[in-house]
Amino acid sequence: MILVFCGTPRFAVPSLEHIVRAGHDVRLVVTQPDRPKGRGMGLAFSPVKESALALNLPITQPEKIKNNEEFRAQLTAIAPDAIIVVGYGRIIPQWMIDLPPLGNINVHASLLPKYRGAAPIQWAIATGETVTGVTTMKIDAGLDTGDMLLQAELPIAPDDTSESLAPRLAELGAELLVETLARLEGGVITPAPQNHAENTLAPILKKEDGQIDFHRSAQEILNRLRGFTPWPGAFTQFRGKGFVIHQAHAVTAALEPGELRVESDRLLTGTGHGTALALLEIQLEGKKRMAVRDFLNGYRPQPGEKLGG
Repeated sequence: MILVFCGTPRFAVPSLEHIVRAGHDVRLVVTQPDRPKGRGMGLAFSPVKESALALNLPITQPEKIKNNEEFRAQLTAIAPDAIIVVGYGRIIPQWMIDLPPLGNINVHASLLPKYRGAAPIQWAIATGETVTGVTTMKIDAGLDTGDMLLQAELPIAPDDTSESLAPRLAELGAELLVETLARLEGGVITPAPQNHAENTLAPILKKEDGQIDFHRSAQEILNRLRGFTPWPGAFTQFRGKGFVIHQAHAVTAALEPGELRVESDRLLTGTGHGTALALLEIQLEGKKRMAVRDFLNGYRPQPGEKLGG
């Protein structure tokens, strides 16, 4: 098929590579403009742009698309059978939805209608799901509300973080996209409406999402830590300074929320519902990550001290 591909992050790269490998004619890759990055603030290419360059595909990087007549004319001239959208980062305007006969096909990293929004991988882990997956869907004017085409499930391992889960979901989504296009081309796929009553939201992450609430259970805190790795992480305060928990596990202990207890070379902190966390690796504001044993030797927490205060 003749396709236009819209995508930006690393998650979208396998989808682009798989449809090219499957023999589809990608006439244009649309990705976000280059952005300043790093200490030198030099312009950095998006992962999709890097992939498109390696594949020798034409690229455009419009700052805006809704009322961009030049961009609209470019897509109209291509006359794509479908437009593929994977993590592009822009709201798709109605003219673009209406342009191709097979519609705008999106690869979304959740089992819709669960986890609609910008951060489905992170929130699926953070809320304690043990299974997630990918959905191909036809984009409409809503937020991830379009008719579903195909779905595939993937288990979430107990030690998965959003960093470890995302590449597996990206690969699964790419395979599902190729299958979806084949079925669309063959006319053997029936779009299925979502049950909107079952929808949950996965909003874009904010810094404050990483602030630890020690009244949550230990497992809830660990789920959020895993989901919010690498950002915004799981952080609190110790002696008025920032304190990040990188690794911990749940234990049973009678401690007030946030209360610290040293047991030999272990450091426990109280959490909700009669649970506690044994801290394994932490990071103090302005310092490098360290094993909790090094923290105990250097800072010697005293009885009655708390995290979060």
